[in-house]
Amino acid sequence: MLDEKKIKNAVIMLLEGMGEDINRPGLCDTPDRIVKMYKEIFEGMEQSPLECLQKTFPASSNSMVIEKDITFYSMCEHHILPFFGKAHIGYIPNGKIVGISKLARTVEIFARRLQLQENMTSQIAEAIMEYLKPDGVIVFTEAEHLCMTMRGAKKPGSKTVTLVKKGVFDNDPVLCDEFLKMI
Repeated sequence: MLDEKKIKNAVIMLLEGMGEDINRPGLCDTPDRIVKMYKEIFEGMEQSPLECLQKTFPASSNSMVIEKDITFYSMCEHHILPFFGKAHIGYIPNGKIVGISKLARTVEIFARRLQLQENMTSQIAEAIMEYLKPDGVIVFTEAEHLCMTMRGAKKPGSKTVTLVKKGVFDNDPVLCDEFLKMI
């Protein structure tokens, strides 16, 4: 659970450390706004993917299910700067499916934490394997990281791509190719 008082005090100290006057009109409410924003953008820290993936429906087929172009916004744990992009998920049902919005919500839960894209991609795949128990899952994410584009290397438009394969996707290059062509 977020400690609102500590966050507010930390923002005040940060602003003062930058040489800002925390009482000037543009900044006087900033610590409270940051607290409110952090409660929203880090709400995934207090959520479990089980909330999204426990309600399933019988599947009459074991054909690949794909949800693509799931927009996400996250915060890099190294610089506490945003990274944002798209996630694409494919899975092979093993007797049950989940509502498609639940895949997007699973992405959101993991994105709304201090994160590394590589870890987020793995966490999404592992949650789907654990709770849906499909024959396999594949998760592909692509994102632009502000810690790479607005500072440091300063390469706007560059994307980081991560891919995690589990189950049948790990051993079947044809299945992986089919997924990649579809996204």
